[in-house]
Amino acid sequence: MILAGDVGGTTTDLALLDEKLTFLEIRSFASREYASLNDIVREFLRAKAPRVTRACFGVAGPVHDESVRTTNLPWMVEAADLARLIGVADVLLINDIEAIGHGIGALDDSAFVTLHRGTEVASGNAAVIAAGTGLGEAGLYWDGARHRPFASEGGHASFAPRDDLEIELLRFLLAEYGHASWERVLSGPGLFNVYRFFRETGRFDEPQWLAELIRHEDPAASIAQCALARNAPLCEQSLDLFVSLYGAEAGNLALKTMAVAGVYVAGGIAPKILDWLKRPSFHRAFVAKGRMRGLLEAIPIRVVVSDRAALLGAARAVLSTQTTGPQGQPVG
Repeated sequence: MILAGDVGGTTTDLALLDEKLTFLEIRSFASREYASLNDIVREFLRAKAPRVTRACFGVAGPVHDESVRTTNLPWMVEAADLARLIGVADVLLINDIEAIGHGIGALDDSAFVTLHRGTEVASGNAAVIAAGTGLGEAGLYWDGARHRPFASEGGHASFAPRDDLEIELLRFLLAEYGHASWERVLSGPGLFNVYRFFRETGRFDEPQWLAELIRHEDPAASIAQCALARNAPLCEQSLDLFVSLYGAEAGNLALKTMAVAGVYVAGGIAPKILDWLKRPSFHRAFVAKGRMRGLLEAIPIRVVVSDRAALLGAARAVLSTQTTGPQGQPVG
C-alpha cells in the first residue's frame, strides 16, 4: 500500500495506491486550512486506517536533506516526522514538479493535449513547466535508456522582459517586491500582478462590476474566466500577456535543458486556459529565440490535463527506490 501526496500552496491531494499504481482512494484538502502537512496526513489516515508500507510526497518547494520549507505555505516538512506518523521506515520527499516528471510516463494519451507536434523523438531530454499557486520547473534527462526527472527552482530565476512594455512591468514588480522572479508573472498571483500592472498604469479601465468580482472572488480565476468570456478588455489583455510570457519561459526552459523530447505544460492553470494556449501567441513566444528558433520549432509541446500526474509520479518514485525491476519509460 503506497501513500502518495501532491502538496501545493492551494490544495494538497493524498492518495492510496497499490503496487500496480491503481488508485484506491483520493482526497483533496485546502492546504491553508491546516497548520502542517502532518495534520492533513493524520486526518487522512484516521479516516481510512490503511496499512501503508511506502510513502512519497511531491512538495512545492526546494527539497534538501529530507526536508523542505514550502515556498507558498508556512510549513516545514520533515521526512522523519512523517515516517513516524505514518508508521513506515522512511518517507521519500521530492519536488512536486519532479513528481509530475515521474508520472508522465505512466499516463495514457488522453492525459495530454498537443499544442505543437514538432519532431517526435524517444530519446533526448524533456522538461516540465507548471504554473499554479507558484511556478515550478523540472528537467528529465535521458540516460540512454529512460528519462530521469530532476528538480529545479527555476521559477524563482529573475524575470527577463522582452520589450518596452515588459520592461515597464519589470519596474512595476521591482517597486513592489524588490526581486522580480518569473513566478511573479507566471502563477495565479502572477496573473493578478499583470492585471494590476495594466490597471494601475492606466492602460485599461476596471469596471465597477469587475472590481467587485476581483474583491470577493479568487482574482486569478476571475480574470481568466472574464477573459475567456470576452467581457472585459482588461482581463483579455492580462491573459494574453500571461500566455505570451508562459510561452517565452517555456522556451527558455527548453533551451536550458535541451528538451528535444518535449516540453510538458502542467499545473492547475493550463487546463483552464487551454483555448488561449492554443492561440499563436504561446508558440510564437516559445520559438522567438533568435538563432535557436529552428531547434525550438522541432520540440513537441504538450499540456498535461490529468490531475493525477504528480500522485502517480510520487508512487512511481518510491517504487523505483525500493524495487529492483525496471522503472520508468521514455516519455518522448
